[in-house]
Amino acid sequence: MSAPTAAKIRVLIAKPGLDGHDRGAKVVARALRDGGCEVIYTGIRQTPEMIAEAALQEDVDVVGLSILSGAHLELFPRVVAELKKRGVSDVVLFCGGIIPEEDTKALEGLGFSAIFRPGTNTQDIVKFVYEHVQK
Repeated sequence: MSAPTAAKIRVLIAKPGLDGHDRGAKVVARALRDGGCEVIYTGIRQTPEMIAEAALQEDVDVVGLSILSGAHLELFPRVVAELKKRGVSDVVLFCGGIIPEEDTKALEGLGFSAIFRPGTNTQDIVKFVYEHVQK
């Protein structure tokens, strides 16, 4: 008889809006998968409603949003509102992409625990997830 295995951390990686560039999101998703997480990648051009519904249906522990279009202050608050509308309030939020330093406070105010910008080591993202999820 083997020892019970701990449940894997479930992470949703999503690309809100019309941004069609997803290489970074795929790299992060792969690093998290290789780090032992169960990763759900939504693909590109997702609405805030689609992202929140996927988070609810997949019962995720973490939601990571990736954006390069500059619409983060428009789209991220809508994603957070849709999550709350569905009662998804116990997830860890992080984001990444082209996000100016001056937008950090606004995103932290929305509940994002980390902002990963270009050049971030993917192992730092994996470490962040493991440190912030209570299983």
